[in-house]
Amino acid sequence: MKRVKNIWTKAVLFVALCLAFPFGMKAQDVSDSFFHIDWQFNVPLNNKFADVASGWGMNFEGGYYFTEHFGVGAFIAYHTNNEYISMRTIQMTDHSAVTMDQQHSVFQLPFGASLRYRFIPGNMFEPYVALKLGAEYARMSSYYNVYKSKDDDWGFTTSPEVGMTIYPTSNHNFGFHVALYYSYATNKSKVLTYKVDGLNNFGFRLGVTF
Repeated sequence: MKRVKNIWTKAVLFVALCLAFPFGMKAQDVSDSFFHIDWQFNVPLNNKFADVASGWGMNFEGGYYFTEHFGVGAFIAYHTNNEYISMRTIQMTDHSAVTMDQQHSVFQLPFGASLRYRFIPGNMFEPYVALKLGAEYARMSSYYNVYKSKDDDWGFTTSPEVGMTIYPTSNHNFGFHVALYYSYATNKSKVLTYKVDGLNNFGFRLGVTF
């Protein structure tokens, strides 16, 4: 009987430890900060200048959770979209025109603050929603023959985002980051006869988190 009692005591202790262990780990695993380094794929929407999707971009973001769910941070990103324009005649003025092919390019550099809400902190998968607000520097360029026409402009940018952080280990020191985003910037530019009034984009990000 004593042996059976010892076995039951050990079994109860084992089960109690098994039940308590995940809760203890979860409390330790809730990180109070985040930092992402992402490759970025960007698709312009109705920009009418260099509106071909590309993967020439990166995103850097870091911040702090002041509660388990709500966080604030800062971000900076950059992206370049290019488009080849075949040979055509462009009416420059009422009395002049030029025939040429072109390479159009739009470079965007948004930066600012971010607000974030994560749904299930401490888990292997941490989905979140975020809103980014800030300024954007943009350069609109046209390359033709040996010449280049460009226009630099500043504007305001906003970008909602949904994403997920994936932690393969329990200590949450390293993981992977995926996100979908939309962005709008108020930048206005004019190059040759082309005009842009606002920059709309959507895309996705893949990266690592620390």
